[in-house]
Amino acid sequence: MKGGHLQERQNEWPKLHSNRARNFSHLRTIVTRSFPERWWRVLRGRTDVGSSGAPSPASLWGPTLQQVAFFGNFDPSNFGNESTLRAMLDNFHRLQPNARAICITTNPTAITATYGIRAIGIERTLLHAWAPRDRLVQSLRRIFNGVLSEPYQWIRAWSTLRGVDMLVIPGTGLLTDAYGLRGWGPYGLFRWSVVAKIYGCKLIFLSVGAGPLNTAAGRCLARIILSLADYRSYRDRSTKHYLENIGVDVGADLVCPDPAFSLAKSDPQQSQLRPKPRKIVGLGVMHYTGRFAGTGDTVHANYLRSLVQFVLWLIERNYDVRLLSGDVGDDQVREELRRLLQQASPSYESGRIIDEPIRSVSDLLSQISATDLVVATRFHNAVLSLLNEKPTISISFHHKCASLMNTLNMSKYCLDIDGLSGQALIEAFSDLEANETEIASVIRRKTQQFREEMDRQYRAIFREQP
Repeated sequence: MKGGHLQERQNEWPKLHSNRARNFSHLRTIVTRSFPERWWRVLRGRTDVGSSGAPSPASLWGPTLQQVAFFGNFDPSNFGNESTLRAMLDNFHRLQPNARAICITTNPTAITATYGIRAIGIERTLLHAWAPRDRLVQSLRRIFNGVLSEPYQWIRAWSTLRGVDMLVIPGTGLLTDAYGLRGWGPYGLFRWSVVAKIYGCKLIFLSVGAGPLNTAAGRCLARIILSLADYRSYRDRSTKHYLENIGVDVGADLVCPDPAFSLAKSDPQQSQLRPKPRKIVGLGVMHYTGRFAGTGDTVHANYLRSLVQFVLWLIERNYDVRLLSGDVGDDQVREELRRLLQQASPSYESGRIIDEPIRSVSDLLSQISATDLVVATRFHNAVLSLLNEKPTISISFHHKCASLMNTLNMSKYCLDIDGLSGQALIEAFSDLEANETEIASVIRRKTQQFREEMDRQYRAIFREQP
């Protein structure tokens, strides 16, 4: 698409936004003139699509912002995604106290209960309460829900986005097909993005992550979705590079830190959960299935063996260990780790392992604040530890972990989960401990910079009300 044609198309979207009564006539013109050529290039994987890039945020919406929808796999049981939504809503309400927020999510009931906002499921299954026993009827039900209910999903999206000014996809690694195409996967996001553009609703990708996109359909859908965006930024350079490699023109797009870096820090005076006769190392564990790297049980077993060796070494060094997690599903890994510790060293002091329930982002922040150093596996365990200025080692299972640590010039404290060893953990921790004061100072400076960058982005997108 030629530059002048693209600029002409960009200039027409504010007109759609300011005069909804003329949406369909404008849309017909735009689709006829632009989409066939553009989408054909997307389907072929051309690298010159999606060049809308990052237009001036001041041009994204009119003088008043009334309703914004946030889309994502948000569920209180996953503390990483939940920290993203919490940070986003805190800053949205700070800048736009009179505007309304709604959430399009995988667990609308929990989100409404937690935040008191309207929440809608990304998808809703028809006949979900009907569970026939007959196999033929079961097959017919699956066909009905899988195929014939598709128009219903589009109608739901159409109804939900009526009157919405902006659809925001905030943070998280949403651009992946590792969990399938439907639901919050690429096809589900495609459906909501197309409906948003039909309504003249601004489509914003705010500090998002991406990958893996293992299927041709997933990559194609991601290219189309991003080509529709009015504004795009990525939480790390590795995401930007990944998307460039699958055919998205990211030249004008921004890299802006993960939204969780804009959360308030825990108050150290309020988070001393118990007296500390010894220094405490936070150990963030994860139920690792190999979904992102194509590995599985073998790597997970080696991962746990390495943690056992490391924990026993820490106890010998007179550290206590506080177990951390980033998802309710990690509870079983905590139990498994303790069982393996008991098998490896029946005489070890079990009281030196602090294993307290974590059921919310607030719980996690409080427990991180009660540590001195952290070894984290889940990405947001590392982010929230750095947010609280804790010298941190990241056990990397995805490119986002390595990219985060590289941004802080701490790459030598990032260990790949594939081929992890207890000895490697011990060596990295010994180095971290020896340089603890200097590293904490670097983290403090960089996280303050991250917070300022996120604040500028929030103000540009949400535009503080006078």
